[in-house]
Amino acid sequence: MRPFWMHQVVEYVIAAVFLSVGFGSPTPILPAVLGAIVMINAAIAIGPASAFQLVHRRVHRIIDLVVMGLVVAAVVQPWVDLDANGRIVMALLAVVLAFVWWNTDFATKDERKQRRRERVKPDSEEVGRSAGRSAAEAYLAAKRLKKTVVDDRRTDES
Repeated sequence: MRPFWMHQVVEYVIAAVFLSVGFGSPTPILPAVLGAIVMINAAIAIGPASAFQLVHRRVHRIIDLVVMGLVVAAVVQPWVDLDANGRIVMALLAVVLAFVWWNTDFATKDERKQRRRERVKPDSEEVGRSAGRSAAEAYLAAKRLKKTVVDDRRTDES
């Protein structure tokens, strides 16, 4: 999972791409509005790259879904003219937003620390004991196998 600051930085980049699509389009209203929405969404979330820190990450996660829905709706809507290149780029940006959203860890720093504490990792003594047991079991299995092979040879020779 990617850290939340990376999610925010990617949202700023995507907002800049939306705005640049608007500058190059004969009908700039939809890409410009969507770029502004994505940028505002990234700026208001509580996180390292935010400007205003108004919305908790869990709420931001839901707002991201709404923003992705708006982008998809803008791509498929028939009312406002939008050139084909703008539609394609906006659809690709919706896919990128979805990918980034899916692979983002929205947990706060304290929540991540708590998760790490809850993960139980074996200490070095336990690993050593386990390795010793495994080695002893392998040695004993080989010894039993050797004994059965030797016993089978003796019974065949008699």
